Amino acid sequence: MASTTTPTFTTALLSGALAGTTVDLSLYPLDTLKTRLQSSSGFLASGGFAGIYRGVGSAIIGSAPGAALFFCTYEYSKSFLSARRQAKQITEGGPGLREWEAPIEHMVAASLGEVAACAVRVPTEVVKQRAQAGQHPSSLSALSAILSQHRSIGISGVWREMYRGWSVTIMREVPFTVIQFPLWESMKEYRRRTSGKDGISAFESGLFGSAAGAIAAGFTTPLDVLKTRMMLAKEKTAMIPLLKQILKDNGPRAFFAGIAPRVMWISIGGAVFLGSYQWASNTLMERQARYKA
Repeated sequence: MASTTTPTFTTALLSGALAGTTVDLSLYPLDTLKTRLQSSSGFLASGGFAGIYRGVGSAIIGSAPGAALFFCTYEYSKSFLSARRQAKQITEGGPGLREWEAPIEHMVAASLGEVAACAVRVPTEVVKQRAQAGQHPSSLSALSAILSQHRSIGISGVWREMYRGWSVTIMREVPFTVIQFPLWESMKEYRRRTSGKDGISAFESGLFGSAAGAIAAGFTTPLDVLKTRMMLAKEKTAMIPLLKQILKDNGPRAFFAGIAPRVMWISIGGAVFLGSYQWASNTLMERQARYKA
């Protein structure tokens, strides 16, 4: 069982790394199918059901550091904001006075965590999705193709190419986490209150993560489509012109392409990601408690 104690930096680092690697590798085929459904080339032209683990190399390399960065930033920010709120409660008249701020703290902490994680996630996604969509046979080939452009576009151009879609990724991830993590935290808090226990099991955390992830995934699918199209475009395209082009060519329905596998993938992913994070966090914190005792 997890206690309400905030995980240490090392616990958040290791638990996040394990959770990120576990969810990305176990659900990679669904992610590939979602990417191909959203590709402007079409599902079959992008590879159909063939080679669904194409590009998995970049996911293996990027999963652990990306998730570790997220949870280290999230837990630290949440702890800092919570301590600040509790200090104000003491000076302004006792506990419970500013409890309404807790969901806002979770939103802010999750947003900061996503911005930090995107430093790793965006280049990983660019390489991975180009391999998934059949533009290159592997992650290494996709990465080599980007790096080989340094003679024509320079190092700064390669850097921009690796971070193509940064703005729309942030626009997708921040709303996603602003929905998912306050929901997840509030479900856990409700469970603590109703059960009378001080902690949450990995199973409960995974169940709540699945529900919160499914809701967040449905609402943010249009942003995910836009991000995928930007990353797969042959040439760098600004977000607004691309948005207008998609509407012109395919209509509004195009922004919900791949919603079924996305909701399914993130619902299962939320269970695996937040369940495995809770399991690792619980295990490490229990060992630390025994060591101190």
